[in-house]
Amino acid sequence: MPLQGKALEALDRLPDSASEILFPNARGGRVAFRSFGRRHWKPAQTAAGIEPLRDLYDLRHTYATFALRAGVPVFAVSRFMGSSIAMIDRHYGHLANDSREHAVSLLDALALERVVDAAWTSPPRPLKPLGHSNGRPRVRRVRQRVDARWTPRLVTVAATEEERG
Repeated sequence: MPLQGKALEALDRLPDSASEILFPNARGGRVAFRSFGRRHWKPAQTAAGIEPLRDLYDLRHTYATFALRAGVPVFAVSRFMGSSIAMIDRHYGHLANDSREHAVSLLDALALERVVDAAWTSPPRPLKPLGHSNGRPRVRRVRQRVDARWTPRLVTVAATEEERG
């Protein structure tokens, strides 16, 4: 699960440990979920004045709620939580009511910006050797640069026979 910068800074301040477990129990093993809740989690909430008291599992729901309200895509939330998209949608889909509006606002911002960052495309691959096993002559395709800026008109990406000459 991705952690916010604030959490990563707090983890960086922890003393180094030889254990693979981030928060081991007193014997160096894994913390028992149920006994931790009873012995430590509930008393800590009481001491902090938190009411009503929450279960540890509620943190999972809190994460899903905050992530979806922040605009994290349902697909990403499902992967981070190890749950199916259908489960996330069934339990938290009502929280993503503004996803349509969010999508429209992103598209509007793109149209106003009028430039698409096409840096995500993969780098060109080196050409394969000319030898073919099927015996047919190799057809060389004409490559053109594509203007990736937003445009309201149709843009031709591939050259026609007439344009190739």
